[in-house]
Amino acid sequence: MNINGSSTGEEIAPMALAIHNLVNRLPITMRTLKNPGVRIEDGKVIDYKYTGPVLEKVLESGEMIQEIPQKGEYEGTPVVVVPITEEGTVIASVGVVDITKGIYSDIMEITKRPEDLPDSRGG
Repeated sequence: MNINGSSTGEEIAPMALAIHNLVNRLPITMRTLKNPGVRIEDGKVIDYKYTGPVLEKVLESGEMIQEIPQKGEYEGTPVVVVPITEEGTVIASVGVVDITKGIYSDIMEITKRPEDLPDSRGG
């Protein structure tokens, strides 16, 4: 599979479906730099021309964003969106929609390895 900044929703759907299954079928959204992408729920692609405000913000910033969108399809629901880069350039963004109302994100924080946590002595 070859994904680039111009890939279409149809082209990125197999990767997005794999991620969807990996995160226990939480809704997934994904788009590339130049084209809308996919919205996946319950094992099915719901939309092949999807974009969302946080996907777009991540494409611009190149940074992971964890927030609650104030508009769009998932308004009011926590999302975690990360960039996909190639040779230092952002080519796509992919997000998990936390329909557990934050439990998924809390579990990710709780299960961090001790070496990933800040030193309680200020280190």
